[in-house]
Amino acid sequence: MAKVFIGGAWPYANGSLHLGRLASLLPGDVVARYFRAKGDEVLYVSGSDCHGTPVAVQAIQEGVSPSDIADRYHREFVECFDRMGFTYDLYTRTDQEFHHRVVQDLFLKLLENGHLYKKTVLQTYCETDQRFLPDRYVEGNCPVCGHRARGDQCDFCSTMLDPADLSEKTCKICGDPPIDRPTEHFYLALSRFQTALTEYAEKAQGWKENAVHLTRRYLDEGLQDRAATRDLTWGIDVPVEGFNEKKVYVWVEAVSGYLSASKQWASQTGSSWESFWLDEEKDLTAYYVHGKDNIPFHTLIWPALLLGVGGLHLPDRILSCEYMTLEGKKFSTSRNWAVWVPDILKRYQPDSIRYFLIANGPEKRDTDFSWREFIHSHNGELLGAFGNFVNRTLAFIDKSFGGRIPSGELSEEWIRATEDLYRDAGVLIEDGRLKEAIELIFTYVRQANKYFDEQKPWVQIKENREACGRTLYSCVQLIANLANLLEPFIPFSCEKIRTFLTLEKPSWQLIFVPADLQVQKLELLLERLDVSRIEEELSILEKQ
Repeated sequence: MAKVFIGGAWPYANGSLHLGRLASLLPGDVVARYFRAKGDEVLYVSGSDCHGTPVAVQAIQEGVSPSDIADRYHREFVECFDRMGFTYDLYTRTDQEFHHRVVQDLFLKLLENGHLYKKTVLQTYCETDQRFLPDRYVEGNCPVCGHRARGDQCDFCSTMLDPADLSEKTCKICGDPPIDRPTEHFYLALSRFQTALTEYAEKAQGWKENAVHLTRRYLDEGLQDRAATRDLTWGIDVPVEGFNEKKVYVWVEAVSGYLSASKQWASQTGSSWESFWLDEEKDLTAYYVHGKDNIPFHTLIWPALLLGVGGLHLPDRILSCEYMTLEGKKFSTSRNWAVWVPDILKRYQPDSIRYFLIANGPEKRDTDFSWREFIHSHNGELLGAFGNFVNRTLAFIDKSFGGRIPSGELSEEWIRATEDLYRDAGVLIEDGRLKEAIELIFTYVRQANKYFDEQKPWVQIKENREACGRTLYSCVQLIANLANLLEPFIPFSCEKIRTFLTLEKPSWQLIFVPADLQVQKLELLLERLDVSRIEEELSILEKQ
């Protein structure tokens, strides 16, 4: 049995999730569901990033403590992920003692192994607010492209930055220009890993193209040492004498959450975290799922930390999506130009959202969410192809065969096509090519609909009842296998089908439903969305 580790990116607990963020996280659940159905041992973890600067900034803006903000949004995230059907083995948070201990142990191990060193540097200080400013509290002009950027990274050109690199700097809190003041910090000797990380990246397989190109660019430019501690009041204490007032930098401790969450899961379940982390483990694959903006932290920073500790498994597959826009414009939380996940879940089924974000999501290139496309995607594809095939087959059996599946035999052609689909869709999912996988499965759905139309069971029932029964028997077998094949993508609809047909838990192999089985609790699988909702949703969006 193969072992698969899946690390989903940790959302900042400073505001509600929007669809663009959800699009970067959803592939992790699809991959996890697939490998479990395949029979592999899966550990899928993530959590809320409660120490990030965005949390502290939000707390200042609201006049409350950072823990108040983190509590509020962590609870909301947990509810959203549950309603969306995410199957984390553990979804945790960074502001708890277990995580703190693991990060501090990792920090001390890096120090012991000689990968951290002290350095006195000039750090940005705001005289108005009388505090050293974390990188994300500093804004200025990017030295590479000239666009306005944060002190840690330019979102426009993806350059990793230090506040000292910026020109025309301002404090994000008060807007005044800050000064530079000397302070002592620990630095990670990232430059010493240049050769090892170059060799690692060159051998990597299963990385998205954006991860390959961006990582190569950073390596070609030459890796720079990075501060591993900061003068902050909110975060994990540095476990070194004389540094007690400083905190472990969030870029170090957030990625370490993958390891701490695994250890916490093991502690809570009595399982082994080592089998998903030790380098000596055979047949282990580690997936990391996140957005484009997190690439260097997963392909360079986290591997460097793992190499620095020693003996731990490096990332194998990097599933890093591009950006999603909204009605042709960039998502903007500050301007409230967003579709918020808690809000859309009040009005639409999670499978409709999951289907759209996979079939039309930013897997390889930037894509756009529009309400028109969302409604038509549901009606024309999810309902029109898949839901229609399921509904008309089972409704026909209910009406003409008393709800009992008639006798028949699935043709060798269909058996071969179905087995090929399991194999080919599985390969695509394992490669992170989820859009191609769902397109391939829906090609099969359309072929099944064509078969139904060509057989004309509504005519057969009048002329040859047994022939009609054989047609419907075959269609039921296709539906049962589609409940397996589509389960990673649209699990709620597939769970309904398993109820209709009294199926066991999902598996990734050809299955058959016996004749004479009574269809149970039949209802519409999916319902049509009124197209008038398009204008309604656009109106709501414009008024936000």
